[in-house]
Amino acid sequence: MKALVARELSGPAGLDFADVDDPVAGDDTVIIDVRAAGVSFPDLLLLRGEYQLRLEPPFVPGMEVAGVVRSAPYESEFTPGQRVTAMAMLGGWAEQVAVPIAHVTPTHDDLDDAESVALMGNYQTMYFALAKRGALRPGETVLVLGSAGGIGVAAIQIAKALGAKVIALVHRPHAMEFVKSLGADVVLPLADGWLQAVKDATGGEGVDLVVDPIGGEAFDDAVRALAIEGRLLVIGFASGGGIPTVKVNRLLLRNVAVIGVGYGEYVNRKPGSQSVFAFGVGELVKAGLRPPPPVRYGLSEGAAALQALADGGVLGKVVLEPSR
Repeated sequence: MKALVARELSGPAGLDFADVDDPVAGDDTVIIDVRAAGVSFPDLLLLRGEYQLRLEPPFVPGMEVAGVVRSAPYESEFTPGQRVTAMAMLGGWAEQVAVPIAHVTPTHDDLDDAESVALMGNYQTMYFALAKRGALRPGETVLVLGSAGGIGVAAIQIAKALGAKVIALVHRPHAMEFVKSLGADVVLPLADGWLQAVKDATGGEGVDLVVDPIGGEAFDDAVRALAIEGRLLVIGFASGGGIPTVKVNRLLLRNVAVIGVGYGEYVNRKPGSQSVFAFGVGELVKAGLRPPPPVRYGLSEGAAALQALADGGVLGKVVLEPSR
């Protein structure tokens, strides 16, 4: 079969579209014919050797897939030809992938494969972040940094679906209208003076939750943007500006919290827990949640897709489709 193989940790340039061995079925694995595979910022970091998990090449990246069951253990709930969506550990950027049964779920009938995979990592991460880690309550105000990226898009839509008011900060001027279309109540540029603008938008009170997937220089002001008993959710460090630190006296004096969100590590350490958050997102889909149209590339165009993500030229979710 064909796959995108990381030959070296040099970013998109290190990918090679090549022939590899077909995956081998196991007693607890489902073989999936991939119809769509997700591309995310952690994938880019992994291919640069900058992710917390460092792999030695060669390997096939890709953790989010949707497609059709080729084979499954007889005693499982899955059958050949069934549409499914799955969280693979690796190997998703290929025509076929083997995934543990516990990480596979049926695809919602109202979603195509690209839409379904767009709801995997980012939306489950943000459901986990907002509903569990952040304990979001209806009527609270959520501030989203990096709101035009995959995590930011999911954060806005999940927060709105859970009954929150959303203030979105946008770094890229051309993304303002896109972010407004997601349902954010207030959209502001991430520029000098943004903290005061957020304070003004909340009547001077600040926000109840901050979703921070970027880190860097914005972090300190993000802590200052919190209202009393506010929570800042640390999702990642996409800015590349280094890992910020926090002066804990600020947490003490203002009764605020900084909370880590490591979804992948959580589900790895608590087997079966992914189904809880997949179910939560599924219920929101039943209620009408839909991702914005994914940005689609062929599997052979993987390097170009990664480069577009790295260059900030993507609004929303990138997916790779082997059939394109």
